[in-house]
Amino acid sequence: MNDLIEIRWHGRGGQGAKTASLLLADAAFNTGKYIQGFPEYGPERMGAPITAYNRISSTPITIHSNIYEPDYVVVVDDGLLDVVDVTAGLKESGAIVINTTKTGDELKSKLKDYKGSIYTIDARKVSIEALGKYFPNTPMLAAIVKVSGIMNEDDFVKDMEGSFKHKFAKKPEVIEGNMKAIKLALEQVTKIN
Repeated sequence: MNDLIEIRWHGRGGQGAKTASLLLADAAFNTGKYIQGFPEYGPERMGAPITAYNRISSTPITIHSNIYEPDYVVVVDDGLLDVVDVTAGLKESGAIVINTTKTGDELKSKLKDYKGSIYTIDARKVSIEALGKYFPNTPMLAAIVKVSGIMNEDDFVKDMEGSFKHKFAKKPEVIEGNMKAIKLALEQVTKIN
């Protein structure tokens, strides 16, 4: 499975990391990929660190375990940089995507010896601008699609619109904001090294 892409998400309970990993799995599936999307919980409470995972491939996936050497890591809450070793096992050929306003130097000091690519996005700013509230998962979902190139961005946007229309059928006012968050995030994710 040389085209297998593995992603590990780090977030806190209630921030939507699990939901974003499942939305990514759905979107990849809709483009004809084989997928896995699953969470791993510790203490199941709001604000507790959680981990979620994705495997995406064009061939059947036969691995059924946690991901120990991801190609990409998504950090939904930069406060976790002080609590969790988010770069553990992260391949240098991959990248880490962090929701943060910290500078590159601040991040590099927190990421210890990680030598791979680092991308940032201010998901709070994107979320507030697009949705009027702080929901970091939608911008982070778009950011990892942009950084990883898992799928064509136009296909992703179209798929998310369909997904949101289904998910928010009884709250259509939420669809426009989520679509705006996706489009802003695709534009605003930035490589810092």
